[in-house]
Amino acid sequence: MEILFSDFFQRALAGGLLIGITAPLIGVFLVLRRLSMIGDTLAHVTIAGVALGFLAGFYPLGAGLIFAVAASFAIEKLRKAYKSYAELSIAIIMSGGVALASLFFTLGKGYNADVMSYLFGSIYTLDNTDLLVVGLVTIAVVIVVALFFKEFFLLSFEEDAASVSGLPVKLLNMLITILTALVISTAIKIVGSLLVSALLTIPVAISLLLSRSFKSSVIVSVVIAEIAVVGGLVVAGIWNLAPGATIVLLLIAMLALTLIGKKGLPT
Repeated sequence: MEILFSDFFQRALAGGLLIGITAPLIGVFLVLRRLSMIGDTLAHVTIAGVALGFLAGFYPLGAGLIFAVAASFAIEKLRKAYKSYAELSIAIIMSGGVALASLFFTLGKGYNADVMSYLFGSIYTLDNTDLLVVGLVTIAVVIVVALFFKEFFLLSFEEDAASVSGLPVKLLNMLITILTALVISTAIKIVGSLLVSALLTIPVAISLLLSRSFKSSVIVSVVIAEIAVVGGLVVAGIWNLAPGATIVLLLIAMLALTLIGKKGLPT
């Protein structure tokens, strides 16, 4: 139990709680817009940036963040170019991200072990700089979502109606994609690029089963994510397990229990 009061665990808990706010907060809009897979895409691109950061001697998380934001612009451009096949943008950028990551892995064989920690998460290695970056991203996401909540709501349910009503749809789309890039690039060190999509989508999947309004689904998804982060970290800390995997498995268990509970309730 002593590990729960250690400095590195407290930093891990702080970082996890912050991501527990931002990931489902953005994930709600992604799920409703049927863009859940954008999380995996930007995570792969972020890993390419992290690998380049290690090669160039640059702050890896910062390099990953830059790559993710650049990829978000590319995704929006491709979505407009292929309006009837919007999912192509995700597939194309993901392919490019995987290719770049593979190339940088080959060039920097000595850094592969460090990069691998970003694939599966290394929340216990968070330092004060990492926490500062995650904190700033959290503040930015919360402020932007609060300011444009109604606009994002309309955009998520009916983009054409949002355009007709005079909303700057192009700008709002870009804003959501950039926020997604920021969240994912800061979350990969916490749960890993291979699992980050789960933190974006599973809390939302649970909240959609439990909530009766859009606002309540947003709140419930954040609460679910925070419970999973705290519970997953405590379990991982006590039994010496992989924290990112424990958080995600706890989320899946919560989803399974919710589905069982809903099935048993009268409709």
